[in-house]
Amino acid sequence: MAKLKLVTNPTFTKDVPIPVAGAAPVPVNMTFRYRRKSELDEWMTSRAGKADTVNFMEMVTAWELEDPFNEQSVTEFLDIYGGAAVATYRTYVSELLGAREKN
Repeated sequence: MAKLKLVTNPTFTKDVPIPVAGAAPVPVNMTFRYRRKSELDEWMTSRAGKADTVNFMEMVTAWELEDPFNEQSVTEFLDIYGGAAVATYRTYVSELLGAREKN
């Protein structure tokens, strides 16, 4: 049986279904920054008015794409895949709060 601990890992990974126009979503494995609920609440409040690239890089620390994970690549990624920011945000918050979709 798994045991909970009060000290968590600073990051976690999860596949994010990135919407692709005219095709099925493509899963991209991303490494996310862990936040406690209080930190998540504060971050969610502070996101307003920030660029998508900034918000994305405050959630994600790495990805499994051929392109390097940096501001330029993230900006291009979010511009090409218009639904990527929302899909990533939903996955991130869902994982932190433990929400699961029913099959």
